[in-house]
This record gives sequence, structure tokens and C-alpha cells, in this order.
Amino acid sequence: MSYNASSQPENSPDVRELEDIPSVEVISRAAVMLMSAAAERLGLADDDPDTSPHRDLDEARRLITALAGLVTSSVEYLGVHAAPLRDGLQSLQKAFRESSAVPDAPGQGPGEKYTGPVL
Repeated sequence: MSYNASSQPENSPDVRELEDIPSVEVISRAAVMLMSAAAERLGLADDDPDTSPHRDLDEARRLITALAGLVTSSVEYLGVHAAPLRDGLQSLQKAFRESSAVPDAPGQGPGEKYTGPVL
């Protein structure tokens, strides 16, 4: 019997076992989840990010740094997926810098130890 965390029956054609999912897809899904969570923590899902109840720059910093580490260390395996993920990461890094009351020095922002300075 195989483990199935979803509510779908085990033999459903929509359920894929983890061992059947290519590594590039697992990495890409993890990156998209980190991107989405970081965007939420920056308040980007709301009309006014500055007043978003979900805004938490400390959490956003952690998520962006984790994303930077994942994308940077996986870039050789991502193929055509690398450029969009790097672009998304850089957009989040810039949004973080714009959101900060006191911006970090170049090279000290979230994930910049992996990506280099984002200006």
C-alpha cells in the first residue's frame, strides 16, 4: 500500500507518486511555493502592500533567502525553468528593498549572499 496524503483514492489517475515526479519539477514546485509565500509576506497580493495584514518583512527575508539558495544551487538542472525562476527571485528581492524602511546595503539584502547584489 502506498502513502497518499491527498483526499483522492490511491489509484486515481491524478495522483502521482513522488518517485515518479522528475527532480526538475520537484525543485520548480518548491521554488514557486517559496515565491508565492514571499510575495504574500511582502503584501503583494493586496491592493496596498503597505497596509496588508499579511505583510511580514522578517518572514519575507527568510523565504527569499531560501528561494535564492534553492535557485542558485539548482540552476544547472533547471534548464528552461532557470530564467523565469531567477527573474521571479530578482523581482522579490527588489520588492523587498522597496518595502524596507531602511534598505539593506548592496549585497546584504535577502538572498544576496547567493545571487550577488540586486539594485
